[in-house]
Amino acid sequence: MDQGHNETPRVKRRIEELGPWFQNLKIGGLQTAPDHFLGDYPTFKWKGFAHVLPEDLEGRSVLDVGCNAGFYAFEMKKRNAGHVLGIDTDERYLAQARFVAEESGLDVEFRRMSVYETPALRERFDLVLFMGVLYHLRHPLLALDLLWEHVVGDRMLFQCLQRGDERTPALEENYDFSEWSLFDRPDYPKLFFVEERYASDPTNWFIPNTAAMEAMLRTSGFRIVDHPEREVYLLERCDRHYAVEPAPVGRHGQD
Repeated sequence: MDQGHNETPRVKRRIEELGPWFQNLKIGGLQTAPDHFLGDYPTFKWKGFAHVLPEDLEGRSVLDVGCNAGFYAFEMKKRNAGHVLGIDTDERYLAQARFVAEESGLDVEFRRMSVYETPALRERFDLVLFMGVLYHLRHPLLALDLLWEHVVGDRMLFQCLQRGDERTPALEENYDFSEWSLFDRPDYPKLFFVEERYASDPTNWFIPNTAAMEAMLRTSGFRIVDHPEREVYLLERCDRHYAVEPAPVGRHGQD
């Protein structure tokens, strides 16, 4: 008797019950989002930058922040990662991820948690995945700071939606207060604020151009190791290159 064939109606029914799915995952010959508007997402994207991570993760610990249905967490487990933890704030996504883990026999842990709560993990991970999350956050720099401060032990694979100019200009370290024209340059680092909606999504808050994205990563303490795709970066945790100092008396209205 073909046990897999007999299981198909049950799996199909459960996929429908847990929908809609944003990630198209394969379970026993079935797909969770075969009609995804982006195509076979995120598999087709993953193929473009999968090479920047080791084929064998040799038992290393991995944290997937904003894991959705767990695609990247599962890929890390398939590469021999040790403890893999996926976190998300959406219980439906977590239910999807747990279902896929159970059906696929992959030992991946999932918890409901936001990026702002990650210090409570009290653990540094060898690899952190932070894919497609930053532009959904009201406090993006805080998120990067918390990951640097408490969670990232070595490297982070990062992706963020970007719009606007793609150039990264050579800028001076400082400019006089009278300088205005600088901010009219299309290539100057910019973080676009979405007050209402972008792509019909009310959680799209801040969308950087390329220069702003790379500057935010640098000031948060990350060095770009590889940049395999326009929006994807492999980062290394390093010392921050800035120090936060109080504003001098007489500046910024503090006369």
